[in-house]
Amino acid sequence: MLDWLTSIQFPDGGYQGGHIRSEPRVPVTFNTGQILLGLASGVTEFGEVYAEAMSRAGNWLVDTQDADGCWRKYPTPFASPGEKAYETHVAWGLFEAARVGPESRFVGAAIANIRWALRYQRDNGWFDNCCLTDPLHPLTHTLGYVLRGILEAYRYTEEPIYLRAAQRTADAVVKTVRDDGYLPGRLTADWTPAVSWVCLTGSAQIAHCLLMLHAWTGEFRYLRAALSLNRFVRRTILLTGPQELRGAVKGSYPIDGAYGAFEFLDWACKFMIDANVLEHEVTQQSSATPHLSGLRNEVAPNQ
Repeated sequence: MLDWLTSIQFPDGGYQGGHIRSEPRVPVTFNTGQILLGLASGVTEFGEVYAEAMSRAGNWLVDTQDADGCWRKYPTPFASPGEKAYETHVAWGLFEAARVGPESRFVGAAIANIRWALRYQRDNGWFDNCCLTDPLHPLTHTLGYVLRGILEAYRYTEEPIYLRAAQRTADAVVKTVRDDGYLPGRLTADWTPAVSWVCLTGSAQIAHCLLMLHAWTGEFRYLRAALSLNRFVRRTILLTGPQELRGAVKGSYPIDGAYGAFEFLDWACKFMIDANVLEHEVTQQSSATPHLSGLRNEVAPNQ
């Protein structure tokens, strides 16, 4: 996969958006940031063979960033126009590249974007301009993106301002998650449901973020909600039946929901794996604590 990605990189370091055959074929900030995560991981796992591609992608992001920290020059043509707070997920890619091969300009650009995005956070944790198509009713998918980017800023810098910002959003989301793990796929600015279906990708992303927060703060409200979210997503996955459907994760639940309607999404599966790996790590590390074991059994028995 990494070899294929390096083969399609634009000469200036960027990557296209959409499907491989999508038109127009233009470099896109968001996609480049996501691929940068993979390239940085590739350098860690396999060595310097991917270092040049990683450096080119990171430098392209730095060079195309506006002075205020926002990326406006290369938006995806497959979403509505306008600034996107969820591109904090791009900043995460720069943090990871900086860890592999320290680049002060990568860190500076990443922090600049996080600070820019926090201008759009309201006192109740809500983020304006945080959706692909409907900023008034953003997907939990894109809310998961913005939250993860801020958490990664805290993980890299250990500056409390980023932890507090992440907690404002997480605390609001936790109150929206039902005991059975149901989280509406789109929300309004007062954190009430905007739709009746679940965006499974967003649920998995947010579960992962809440597990990170629990690990750092010890707050059990984050763990309880994360376990419920993960359990909900797991219960939608077929473990028997046609081979091509076993283990696949739907875009929405029910499957006719408006996000990835009637589709199984590779990124939904990826985020589900991430969240469940972290759940396993967090609960195993704390398995000696009786009340944690009881909580996991209470929230997710035999699932």
